[in-house]
Order: sequence, then C-alpha cells, then structure tokens
Amino acid sequence: MKKKLTLAATAIVAVVLLSGFAVRGGHRWGHDPERIRQMVSWKLNDKLDDLDATDAQRQSINAVKDRLLDEGMKLAEAQRGVRSEVVTQLESATPDAKRLHALVDERIEAMRAFAHQATDAALEVHGTLSPEQRKELATEFRERTGVK
Repeated sequence: MKKKLTLAATAIVAVVLLSGFAVRGGHRWGHDPERIRQMVSWKLNDKLDDLDATDAQRQSINAVKDRLLDEGMKLAEAQRGVRSEVVTQLESATPDAKRLHALVDERIEAMRAFAHQATDAALEVHGTLSPEQRKELATEFRERTGVK
C-alpha cells in the first residue's frame, strides 16, 4: 500500500508541477498558449519515449495532458481577470475589503478544484502505466528530489 501511495504521489507531483509551469508560462515560454502546449507535449512525449510507452498509453496520457492543460489555461485566464479587478480596487480611494477577500476565497477554491483535477489526472496516468514504468518514474523522482 505504501509503495502504491508513493507511486501515486510521484505521478501527482509530476502532473502538478508540469501543469503549474505550463499555467505560469515560465520565463522562456512566455504567455502563448500554443507555445506552452507545444513545450509540455514535447517534454511529456520525451518522457514517454524514455518509458517505452505503447501507442495506447501515449494516446491516453496525452488526452489527460490536454484536459489538464485546458483547465490550467482557463485558470490562468481567470487569474488575469482577477488581477485587473484587484488593481482597480486598490486604485480606489475606498477599496471594497469584502470584495477583495471574496476574490481571494474564489481563487483558493479554483486552485483547490484544479489541484483535485490534477490529482485525478495523476491517478489516471498511474493506472495507465505498467508497474515497471511507475517504478522507473518513482526512482527518477527520488534521485532528482532527494526523497528517500
């Protein structure tokens, strides 16, 4: 059970980090959604090559990636809208504290929902990979992060 949880956690961390960087854009990727999609696809497919993924696995995992990226892009777009409203509020002589706190709560709930979607996506990917592939990912994750 502990091993399965470790593998699931590894997949979750990978998907969350991948989606987080995609949503944020990173300094090299800019804010072009198609460029972000291209870079994430390239990195994912490179990892699937390393894992000797089957065509069926690739199709399934890429579908998960596309869904997660779509949701991440929606989340990022909503965040840009919130930033605009926050600036407008703060430019006001009397900012609406209740509205600002409500915006914070809305963003937290949106991030929580996305984190749950990412977790579900990681579990879906976990079920798609073979035990050997999951072990390879877990080993790599441990080596890169220093997790024992």
